[in-house]
This record gives sequence, structure tokens and C-alpha cells, in this order.
Amino acid sequence: MAYCKICGSPNCKKHSLLLGKPVKISGFEGSSPPEVFVGRWNYPNVYTGILSPQESGNTQIMSSHELWHENKLPIPSVLQLRNQLIYGRTQGNIKKPLDSKNKFLNVLQEIAMTHKSVSTSFKLKKPISPNKEKETRVPLISNAAPVKEAKLQENPKIKKKVDYLVNDTDVKSKVAMLELESSGISTSGIIKVLSAGLLGLKKNRILVPTRWSITATDDTLSKAKLEKIRYFPTIQDFRVFTAEYIGNHYEFLLLPDSWSFEVLEISMKNFECWHDHEGIFPRKKYADNVTGAYYSNRLALTEYLSIIKKQASCIVLREIRPEYYAPLGVGILRQISREAFTNKPKIFHSLQEALDNISSRLRIPLNNFTDKSVILQTFGTQKKLFEFT
Repeated sequence: MAYCKICGSPNCKKHSLLLGKPVKISGFEGSSPPEVFVGRWNYPNVYTGILSPQESGNTQIMSSHELWHENKLPIPSVLQLRNQLIYGRTQGNIKKPLDSKNKFLNVLQEIAMTHKSVSTSFKLKKPISPNKEKETRVPLISNAAPVKEAKLQENPKIKKKVDYLVNDTDVKSKVAMLELESSGISTSGIIKVLSAGLLGLKKNRILVPTRWSITATDDTLSKAKLEKIRYFPTIQDFRVFTAEYIGNHYEFLLLPDSWSFEVLEISMKNFECWHDHEGIFPRKKYADNVTGAYYSNRLALTEYLSIIKKQASCIVLREIRPEYYAPLGVGILRQISREAFTNKPKIFHSLQEALDNISSRLRIPLNNFTDKSVILQTFGTQKKLFEFT
């Protein structure tokens, strides 16, 4: 039984002419934001593809976590933007060496290298009916379509540093990622070229599932900063940073101690808690409770500590509120974390004062977090010099 999308009645004839039949397409042209996506389901035989709408021009906001956050877009607006994208994809074994004669791969890689929307045309293996409804709950990547052919309609704009490092097949991926960051390439830009198999030694270059490349980038960039941060003097007070966006409420508590890092996340939906931490040395095991957000939070923190040239122990509290009903990806959490550290910190001279301040903004009782904190269990066993002054 079909229900009318206008009035909700079963088998409605009144509005059937207004709605019309879904239009199927066998090909289209549009400007990729730019965005590419390498899946991880059924690894190594995964789906790989390009996302593009059926419209031309500047479509960057359809793909950019930075722009969503900067413009404070609500979740329905983001999902409506995402729903305009068609995921033109193919499937294959990404552990095999890259084939330079693969035309679709070549187009995908050029799109991954650019930072501007680029006009692209697609021919599909079979017609699809893109979802034109204004859904409030759709996946971030919908409208999957098997691609027969993809062509660039214009020359993509590629920054010189990206072009140079993509063509340098003798430099390791870690070095390349750090060089890209130092030259001003955005974190999301680095993620794309890494995922597209464009960084590192020639013999090691393969496509990388996008989710893995996100974590690898955040992890690599933050670890590099930590190599210097561990030699900085510690802060001499307690600092609280906070930020919130679309139901993600963050509190960053910095303690006057040597580097250590801990993330606690609690969902108000079921009060489930996710928790990971590390000590003075960076963790070697994947943070499989908090997962990708752990590394995005750590990157934002290390960016701040690198600027002030101090080290600290940090506890991250994330309260996931009901307003966050549709996950929008780790990139959003990275931007919220960065926003927190652009705000002026609240300074306190005792741990209790800092905790009381944090508690005033949380909806969940603070002890739900603090009772599980590894850092708080050991902190304060020795007084710091500044506490005697």
C-alpha cells in the first residue's frame, strides 16, 4: 500500500497528478563540491566514487563541514544539501596497485586534488531516480548510482603544493601530510588526497577508505605536534573551553600537568558512555570506543597548545543532546572542537571551581562523567607549586 506524500492517505488519487512519476536519469552533468568517497564495507572490494549534484556552479557547501559549521546550518538544511548529491560509483579491489589507465580513477583523483567545485559529466550503467523529497532523515551519502563513465568538463584548480607532493613519489605520506598542512591545505583537503591514493611512496599508493583516511590524518597531524608539546612547560591554572553546535555540547578541561588526554562521551538518549584515554606517550591502539572523534578532538587541542607553547592534561566531555538526531560526520566534531579553542578560556585556580563551572552548562549530572575519568583519579595526588601561592 502506498501513502500520499502530501496528505498521508493510502492510495490517494487526489494528489497523484500533482506528484507525478519519479524521473529516471541515465546520465547527468553537475559541479562536484568537490567530493570523493571510498567505502569500507566488504573491504577490500569496496565502492569508490564521486559525489555531484545535477547543478553547476559553486556547490562547496554541499560537502564542506567547515562551511556547515561556519554558517551554523541546522541538521535539516545539511541533509537537504546532501540529498541533492548523486554518488556515482564503481566497485573493485582497492588493495591492488593503482591502474593509471583507469579513466574513472583518473577523474576521481583530479577531483580529490582540487579545492574548488569542478564541472563533471556522468554516464550511468542503469537509470536511477534521485530522491527529490525534503527528507529530515537521510544518510550523508545517498542516491548511489553505478557509473559507466565520468569526464571532467573543465580543468580543476589545483594548488601548487598539492600538485608537487602528488607528483613526488619518493616522499613518505606522513611527511607529505605535514607539508600540506604547513602550506595551508585544510584538514579535509589532506583527507581527500590521502583517500584517493595520491600521497606516499609510489609502491605504497592505494585507495584508502575515507573513514580510515580521516582518522589517519587527524592522528598523524596531532602526533607530530605532540613531539614538540611534550617539551613545553605546563600551564599554571585550570582552563575551561566550551562550544556547542546542533546538539553536540563540548567542555574541554585543561589541568596543570604533563600531557595526558581523555575523552568521555555520553548520549542523553540512553546515557550510554564512550571513553578512551592516553598518558604521556601517544596511544598505539585504536580508540575503538570514542572512535574517530577522539583524534579530531586531540588535533584541535594540539593546535591550541602549539600556539601557546604549553602542555597540559586534558579531559574532553561531550554531551550528545537530543537535537543531534542525525550524525553529520567527524568533520563537524573537529570544527566544534576548534571553535572551543578560539573562544576565550575561563580561568580557575582550583579543580573544584572549574568542575562547578562546567556542571552549570551540562544537562547530565557531572558525576556521570567524572566518576569514569582516569585522569581525575590520579590528578591532585601532588600539589603544584602555584597552588601554594
